[in-house]
Amino acid sequence: MREGTGAVGGGGGGETAKVAAANDSRCGCWAALAQTVRGASCKPTSTKRESPNALPRTSLVYDAATETRYLNASNRELANEANFSTESAENLSSQRSSSCQLLEFTFQELKSATGNFRPDSILGEGGFGYVFKGWIEENGTAPAKPGTGVTVAVKSLKPDALQGHREWVAEVDFLGQLHHPNLVKLIGYCIEDDQRLLVYEFMTRGSLENHLFRRALPLPWSSRVKIALGAAKGLAFLHGGSEPVIYRDFKTSNILLDAEYNAKLSDFGLAKAGPQGDKTHVSTRVVGTYGYAAPEYVMTGHLTAKSDVYSFG
Repeated sequence: MREGTGAVGGGGGGETAKVAAANDSRCGCWAALAQTVRGASCKPTSTKRESPNALPRTSLVYDAATETRYLNASNRELANEANFSTESAENLSSQRSSSCQLLEFTFQELKSATGNFRPDSILGEGGFGYVFKGWIEENGTAPAKPGTGVTVAVKSLKPDALQGHREWVAEVDFLGQLHHPNLVKLIGYCIEDDQRLLVYEFMTRGSLENHLFRRALPLPWSSRVKIALGAAKGLAFLHGGSEPVIYRDFKTSNILLDAEYNAKLSDFGLAKAGPQGDKTHVSTRVVGTYGYAAPEYVMTGHLTAKSDVYSFG
């Protein structure tokens, strides 16, 4: 598994394939969402990339010219995108159905759940905005007192966020449809005026990155193997479904751990529907994190499941 920097807030192959097929349940209410995103113009966005100098390891595959191509390809694509319409995002409410089991929160509910978004409840920060710790009542959207009910993580999108509305919609689209023990659970969302928030299950032990690079006590090898296996199962599930999904942003900061050190993939803002039928790849703009992105993807923009495998290491 490749090491890097960033911030958020067992069985054989046959068994994994069976699990993927059994769990690849995509809610019908989201079928129109992809069409909505494709049909609407999108706000220019860019991915917050990590400096190669800050990485604990440096890949010899990359040189200065390669990095320049990597950045320029992304910037050209981003410059071609127009503004994302508020109406397109708000279509989420009308497209939602009970079968998806996503809760729709009001802004006031999430404001109360996080204690008015107070600074001491911040779990992390990224180009999108902040992630706050909060509490809600079980089986509902009402806020709960700290330490009671269900603990959640609330991601708030800044109006001028580098990662824009298109990534926000992609996150809801994929995690609203895909369910697996090694994918972080999306509980619900909020669309109110210019507010865009997502509510996730709270991952007690934070990101793998924190345990590898920011904690005094190293993880025991048994935990490392368990985490690597869980992350691999998450990727296998994404790649093995009837409608494969390419993650595109596999890195240690996007692997979250629960109390038992079970790994779950998070942050699906850059995820992309994979090739189907006789297609061998998807042509797309180059995004992701320098040092993790596969060199052939950086140079050609051709995306396959193997791109995620390279990031895994």
